[in-house]
Amino acid sequence: MNDRVIALSGGIGGAKLALGLDRVLSPRELILVANTGDDFDHLGFHICPDIDTLIYTLGGISNTELGWGRADETWAFMEDLRRRDPAQAWFLLGDRDLETHHLRGEALQAGMALTEATARLARHYGVGATILPMSDDPVRTWVQVEDEAGSRWLPFQEYFVKLQCRPAVRSIEYRGAAGATLPAALGAALRPGRVRAVILCPSNPFLSIDPILAVPGLRQSLRDSGAPIVAVSPIVGGRAIKGPTAKIMRELGLPADVPAVAAHYRGLIDGLVIDGEDAGLQPLLQQEGLRVAVTDTVMRSLEDRVRLAREVLDFADTIAGSPASPLSG
Repeated sequence: MNDRVIALSGGIGGAKLALGLDRVLSPRELILVANTGDDFDHLGFHICPDIDTLIYTLGGISNTELGWGRADETWAFMEDLRRRDPAQAWFLLGDRDLETHHLRGEALQAGMALTEATARLARHYGVGATILPMSDDPVRTWVQVEDEAGSRWLPFQEYFVKLQCRPAVRSIEYRGAAGATLPAALGAALRPGRVRAVILCPSNPFLSIDPILAVPGLRQSLRDSGAPIVAVSPIVGGRAIKGPTAKIMRELGLPADVPAVAAHYRGLIDGLVIDGEDAGLQPLLQQEGLRVAVTDTVMRSLEDRVRLAREVLDFADTIAGSPASPLSG
């Protein structure tokens, strides 16, 4: 049956749409592929920020006030760390969050692959949908930055958290991607005739989606699945709703606008969902042969997440030739 929906996700924007999809699809219908380019080892823990954001969001325990981490968090560990070793306290680990890192570390040390460890964590937190890392092999995002200290390469978390995205980005690499392989479960799910839609969530194209697409064979497998591939633009009116997407695009010499997002995904996607604020760009995008849906893409509430998920799925069905009402012109 071609009822599976595969969504590529990273960061908070990806998790928001993932939650909407989780509410409108059954657990067996939804597969979320998480970016692991942000993963790193810190204080003896293997930390997977984007996987954890998905698990916490779908498990109903995310810290909606911060946008990351667990709800009802306490910080005794960090307070002690700041007193003992302040140089190591730049990455916040809440006391409840530590349970997750401990359970993952326990699984990995027992010989489980990251895919298995992630499934174990998802079950532990009551998540029904399948969450897969983009690979069981380590792929790490490195960023070439430039500031008053000069030009240098930094691991992603040092740029993103420690330096708060302040330096200008000049280049991005996904180290280890060339030797990485897809999880077997993802390869099986992408066999032709099994997938209803592939969705690129409104995540940062360069820091969240590109690391996933850098795993060899994934782009071709997505196309060979025969399913419509739809992206939701993370840019609205020339700005990012959250995070450094627009800043990075400008620093890489690209306009921070919807056509640049469309150009970045050219050759992969069949359709693009854009916000009503950018509706005037629809004819230009359609001239490039792209199907375009216009709606409100800013997800302020659970209702917004569910509505957008339904509209994205309807749009994908329209592209696939189903009788669903089209959103595009």
